[in-house]
Amino acid sequence: MNGKIVPSVCSYCGTGCGVLFQVVNGKLVGTMPLKTHPVNEGKLCIKGWHLHEYVNSPTRLRSPLIKMNGRFRQATWDKALHFASDRLKAIIEKYGPDSVGVLVSAKITNEENYLAQKFARAAIGTNNVDHCARL
Repeated sequence: MNGKIVPSVCSYCGTGCGVLFQVVNGKLVGTMPLKTHPVNEGKLCIKGWHLHEYVNSPTRLRSPLIKMNGRFRQATWDKALHFASDRLKAIIEKYGPDSVGVLVSAKITNEENYLAQKFARAAIGTNNVDHCARL
């Protein structure tokens, strides 16, 4: 058995709690709080305790999907990004930038949330930005 402990940051919200991942034979098997971390000081919420479960979930998406003819098809990252970019440009050209809204997540960092709102305002040209924590 080959086991190790890997320090990281919880990805469930933007708080940034320190966690320790338990890895055995290359597989993530457990999550523990990092007691010396200044944010959470050895405490974790119930979601943080179960980080390893969603990483290993059999229902987790592992590649992009594009919906074609009413069905989802697996795609490469390049194809999915080009598809999304082309559709977004077409919608903005046809209906204007305020026809687009950006909803960001509590599962990303505050810095990533900032970048998303910056993208909405500077690249798309809309102020239609919200955060799922308000729902």
